[in-house]
Amino acid sequence: MPLTDLIRQKLGKLPHRPGIYLMKDRFGTVIYVGKARDLRRRVSQYFHPSRQMGWDLKFRALVEAIHDFDVHVVRSEPEALLLEGKLIKEFHPKYNVSFRDDKRFLMVKVNLNDPIPRFSFTRLRLEDGARYFGPFADSTALRRTMALARRQFNLRGCRPLTPTPADYKHCLYAHLRYCTAPCIGNVTRQQYLAQVRAACDFLEGQCADLLGQLESQMKLAAAAQEYERAATLRDLITALRRTTRKEEKFERLPYSLPLAVQPERDLAALAEALGLPAPPARIEGFDISNISGTLKVASVVSFKNGRPDRANYRRMQIKTVEGQDDFACMAEAVRRRYTRLLQEAGRQRDRDKAETGQSGGEPIPAELQTLIQETAAAVRRGPAAAPALQPLPPGLPDLILIDGGKGQLNAACQELARLGLTAIPVIGLAKEFEEIHRPGADEPLRLGLDHPALKLLQRIRDESHRVANAYNAQLRLRRISESVLDEFPGIGQTRKAALLRHFGSLQRLRAATPEQIARVPGFGGKLAQELRRFLDARSGG
Repeated sequence: MPLTDLIRQKLGKLPHRPGIYLMKDRFGTVIYVGKARDLRRRVSQYFHPSRQMGWDLKFRALVEAIHDFDVHVVRSEPEALLLEGKLIKEFHPKYNVSFRDDKRFLMVKVNLNDPIPRFSFTRLRLEDGARYFGPFADSTALRRTMALARRQFNLRGCRPLTPTPADYKHCLYAHLRYCTAPCIGNVTRQQYLAQVRAACDFLEGQCADLLGQLESQMKLAAAAQEYERAATLRDLITALRRTTRKEEKFERLPYSLPLAVQPERDLAALAEALGLPAPPARIEGFDISNISGTLKVASVVSFKNGRPDRANYRRMQIKTVEGQDDFACMAEAVRRRYTRLLQEAGRQRDRDKAETGQSGGEPIPAELQTLIQETAAAVRRGPAAAPALQPLPPGLPDLILIDGGKGQLNAACQELARLGLTAIPVIGLAKEFEEIHRPGADEPLRLGLDHPALKLLQRIRDESHRVANAYNAQLRLRRISESVLDEFPGIGQTRKAALLRHFGSLQRLRAATPEQIARVPGFGGKLAQELRRFLDARSGG
């Protein structure tokens, strides 16, 4: 693409510092996120003429789509890596490949409320009262550092929640004297907590003395020509510095939804392409998201005058569909959405009549009743058979966009017909070839990929897809949060399912007494008491 004045000015102001950059298209959508050790040098490479003439078609397509870019300066390259991964998961840019899954960087957790606290690795931060350190960009360095910390502070590495003397018999950590063996009373709980708190300070960066000791040992080993030991110490020092380096926490960046450059033009082009009498002021888009038929959710996004109207976004869990059936899910979403809108419109009419004293009224004459019935029948037959229809109730959209092909579109049309809403134009957008499907049309409508009407529909479709996926991920995270039970020894999937089925949620289980827990099949008094202590250890900060 030609180097615009805006990009040229931004390139001239870029610092020679590490950071991340976000490439955006003409609609403001983030299409690529990258990190750089030197922002000015890295970003400038995208606009060199020699790079634009390269053989990499994907890179050329990216450069041609860039309309603007933003940068965020950080203090180090590891910080840039952490922020890059976070933003890719947030925006899902079309030209990024790495970090688009739900895998997260490694962290360390410890719960000081446990009877004998234990450090462990995790990739998910839960509200369980534990202390978390990280995330860390270099997992290898983190594992080396934790191995050093266990030896330095004599920490346990066994898995049981509450180790017993029976566990001590087979514990290599205790026999090698890496651990002070609080399980057999070698130290009190308060003494062991002091060791754990010292390790927490160590992970927070208070390790200057230890670094000095390791550097002295490395120099002595090198002087004695013990080069393998010196190299091991050198790698350990590097890992320790990487792990305990202070990193910035990135909670959120000020980015908003993509907007159209000329929404009025896009709406006019859409009305012309679909043969609508006027540009649709309000458009609603539907999408379905599920994972192998589970956690089925639907999203409804609203665009007003070509721009996102977030106040009217809705999302719902699919309740009546068994298994994986996108057509039935779409039908349920459309039915529930417009049944609710019609009910709200009816209640509003009743309130208006009550305010104006028209709640009773005279009976409808037979001629007018016949006209209403004929109009309703004409609506059910379709717009072509009813050229002069009564106006729709307020709050309904001027156009409905279904994410999918003919199957999803037909399912939506059937539900709209049952509700008497066939006067609302509805279309489907199939992603594979960006085809627009219309009710009753044999062939789909194919607009050019640069057509402003298609660009508008793509923005609505992508936004509905984003909302649906975000809701699905939220439910998935809520379900994963219940896996705190997996840390409790002696509980398998059967007992866990029995607990969640009996109490309904982890929050209700946390409020249960040992006697209530003991009533669950598979739990006795002793196990219920142990589970109660386990949950108490994870209930506070």
